[in-house]
Amino acid sequence: MSGKCDVKYWLWLQYALGAGAPIKGVIDEFGSPQKLYIMNILEWRMSPSLSAKQIERLESTTLNDVEQIIYSCEQNGWKIIAYDDERYPQKLRNIPNPPAVLYVDGELTSFDDHAVIGIVGTRKASPYAQKVAKVMAKGLSLCNAVVVSGGALGVDSAAHEGAFSAGAKTFAVLGNGFASGYLKANQELRDKIVETGGALITEYPPFYQATKYTFPTRNRIISGLSDGVLVVEAGEKSGSIITATHAAEQGRDIFAIPASILDYNFLGTNKLIDDGATVATSPAIILEKYEYKYKTLDMSKLKTVRELFETKTDEANASKKDPQVSFDTIKRERAERLKKEEIALGLEGNENLVYKALGDELSAVDEISEKSGLDSSKALAALTMLEMKGLAESASGKRYRLK
Repeated sequence: MSGKCDVKYWLWLQYALGAGAPIKGVIDEFGSPQKLYIMNILEWRMSPSLSAKQIERLESTTLNDVEQIIYSCEQNGWKIIAYDDERYPQKLRNIPNPPAVLYVDGELTSFDDHAVIGIVGTRKASPYAQKVAKVMAKGLSLCNAVVVSGGALGVDSAAHEGAFSAGAKTFAVLGNGFASGYLKANQELRDKIVETGGALITEYPPFYQATKYTFPTRNRIISGLSDGVLVVEAGEKSGSIITATHAAEQGRDIFAIPASILDYNFLGTNKLIDDGATVATSPAIILEKYEYKYKTLDMSKLKTVRELFETKTDEANASKKDPQVSFDTIKRERAERLKKEEIALGLEGNENLVYKALGDELSAVDEISEKSGLDSSKALAALTMLEMKGLAESASGKRYRLK
């Protein structure tokens, strides 16, 4: 790699070619995006590294196109870390198609000096999967391993919360830009990630919206930052399996949580085990692979799953006993959830508007009224019906959230 060049040229390269585009061949041939930029179109056409479509995009993109990106990041305190920046993780730089730039909200850790485990799974996670993700993340974090996930609901959230419960920082790789407003329901968790010393990471510019294509592209970064990827709960065709595929291509270790062979929601994880993934029944099984590779690991703090599961780390846990988890309860909870989803799909009129305005956090009636576009009396009437249907729940002060 040649000497460090201005970040705006890396932004230009990524803006032109798009997220996930292979840049290594281009850099190997031209030396840097700045050198590529100053060459003429005839030289580009002679390059074996560039397709006709890529050349068309390079030609139509200017440095002016990235000025707004730089301004937005400066205004919000978001860092732009280019491929040739010393802060750019070497683990990620070594994958076949690393991002040209990373946008970072928070502080990056030294990923290259720590055992890093990516924890992934479905957003509509069973109680079993959520508890497992939290327990495993806590056990890994206690030993000074770093937990990386996707910052979404379900397994991702449980993994991040597990790291918090160990007093550790954690990192979320997003499939959208920081200013896109995607999944605001989970904003509190993402804020906490930054506030506790971790970071949100993305390769998408600030206002880039999430699509069905951005998350599969994002997943290679989760595995790329990691030494190993733990898949907690995944169907046969899911984003988590895509992450595991990236991990295998990148030479990462793959771990999977064992589950009922009768539950189709675990077909993906069970298939990974059939294909050779390591069965992960404790943090120790994961960490023993890296015990002698990383001096930062503290194996003296290793705990069994039972010790982790029974330890209460906050007031809420101390005041109530965790329900027993079995495959029967998983099946029952999932059936109840699917029934609620079916009811939700049939909502019409004011009830549908109010349902869409609700989130996982408690909101006052006035706030729900504003989001739904209804007056308070109509919003309250709809909330009452949603409670009766088991789709919403209330708390003191006339506050409501999704149930």
